Amino acid sequence: MVRRAGNKNVAYLQVLVATVKWLFPVGHVRQRFLFSLTTLTFHIAIIVVPIFLAGHIALLKSGIGLSWPAISNGLADVLTVTAVVTAVLLVLQRATARDSRALSRFSDYALPVLIAVPFISGFLVMHPTWNPFSYDAMLFVHVMSANALLVLIPLTKLSHMVLLPATQLVSELAWHFPPDAGKKVGVELGKEGQPI
Repeated sequence: MVRRAGNKNVAYLQVLVATVKWLFPVGHVRQRFLFSLTTLTFHIAIIVVPIFLAGHIALLKSGIGLSWPAISNGLADVLTVTAVVTAVLLVLQRATARDSRALSRFSDYALPVLIAVPFISGFLVMHPTWNPFSYDAMLFVHVMSANALLVLIPLTKLSHMVLLPATQLVSELAWHFPPDAGKKVGVELGKEGQPI
């Protein structure tokens, strides 16, 4: 695709920086501070725990031979509780904010709750003394709820975890067809020299 571009000078570092800014939207937090902070915290917790939990890494190592450093169980516990609490807060904030409520669908309320299920069940699996259910039942709920989320990724808003980084690259590349297209659009919009 880049070979056929009128402007072959793609600022890959700029694309990477723009992608990271969208992944960690610290500059955009000011408008709805509490909601943005809750969302950011939720995303960090639900990404870090599944990827860096020692038990998950051990399963991957035994299955496909890949491994990497794990977070401590204490940090995993804190992030797990954070994921569950922020999931509940996201649902409450969405339900109580008039502008969010007007745009929300059932899935906007259901997805945070569904995401919380593997975290709650995983926490109970890791802490059998706190688990009021049988270990095997809770492990089954944990695995099946996580599998259900994997199935839902391409069918729901969960797909943004894959699509968002790719969208940044495609968007930046699109500005290079034809040559100087991005600059010309910026001039037309009256935003010359500003990011669009």
